[in-house]
Amino acid sequence: MKTVYVELDQFRYPIYIGSGLLTQASLLAKHIHGRQICIITNAVIATHYLDGFKRTLNDLLNQSMSQPLTQPVTQPVSQSEQENKTNSRIETVILPEGETHKNQAAIDQIYESLLTKRFARDCVIIALGGGIVGDVAGFAAASYQRGVDFIQIPTTLLAQVDSSVGGKTGINHRLGKNMIGAFKQPNAVIIDTDVLSTLPQREIAAGMAEVIKYGLIRDKAFLMRLDTILESTIALSPSAITEVIETACRHKAAVVANDEKEKGERATLNLGHTFGHAIESVTQYKTYLHGEAIAIGMMMALDLSKTLGWIDQADCDLAESLFVRAGCPTTLQIPIAADTIRSAMQHDKKVLGERLRLILVKALGEAVICEGIDESLILDCITNRTIPIDS
Repeated sequence: MKTVYVELDQFRYPIYIGSGLLTQASLLAKHIHGRQICIITNAVIATHYLDGFKRTLNDLLNQSMSQPLTQPVTQPVSQSEQENKTNSRIETVILPEGETHKNQAAIDQIYESLLTKRFARDCVIIALGGGIVGDVAGFAAASYQRGVDFIQIPTTLLAQVDSSVGGKTGINHRLGKNMIGAFKQPNAVIIDTDVLSTLPQREIAAGMAEVIKYGLIRDKAFLMRLDTILESTIALSPSAITEVIETACRHKAAVVANDEKEKGERATLNLGHTFGHAIESVTQYKTYLHGEAIAIGMMMALDLSKTLGWIDQADCDLAESLFVRAGCPTTLQIPIAADTIRSAMQHDKKVLGERLRLILVKALGEAVICEGIDESLILDCITNRTIPIDS
């Protein structure tokens, strides 16, 4: 097992990475301490992992209840009575699947469950799922009774290498993605590499888009390493996938430690996201997975960086080759007007005072935050990766 720490000014939490961690009770025991537990998941993840995970939690809670909390027990407690007591401390909320359900209704569903079962401020919320589950569960943890403890157990590659680390939580609004939310750091992130075996290859590809991003914005050597091990990584070779996840998490942890609330450097993690979020929005979150839209957005950002003279065609070709080999799209496959995407970009949360800010690449491994770029150049880089409306 590998462990990476996110070191904040007044808080430190671990990211555990390894095989079989979902059933390692000792990891959970460090962070649960016999409290009320609310598991947030969705139907797909529940089918694969919920029952086994609840058995692990039940074992932990039974152990914690084996000793009296206040006074000696004078009557023996039957196994069924013990199980009933334990089960009453575990609540499960199964959210609808998909980005279109990352909304206030999902938050209300969690609140309703917590309040109905009288969950107290010392409870812990566990996100068992991908990025959507983590974002929604984290926002519920940030807001329920002004904040309760929170554990991330990401089950998609994208969530493991990106969204589960760093404390960004939130929901979408009809006018923009992730526009309502809060920073809520988890108490721990538990990454079980075994769960990736149940993912469709398309989900693996979407996660690899965020992996490639770290090479583009921070670590050219890692980009070159990916060029060597990409095929073994997407085939889920244990050594390759563990190396890639650990490297990505170390980069994310370092950026978050330097800029937890995204006042500067952390914004560079959004390479391609202004374009990508707009693509998701105008396609109503029905056409592309998040990582797929971000891959297209990153290529738009790289094209713009090349136009500005910062990188050359060979750099763009290397990035595009990695995306394609991973299974990501690099151009829009449906006709959308460039100005429609550009208009949607104005709802990006990085916009300040009507000024669009873009994350571009000065050189491979070096990102930069830019404002005031000529509108015609932005439209050109969008147009070059879209299908004309009249085709």
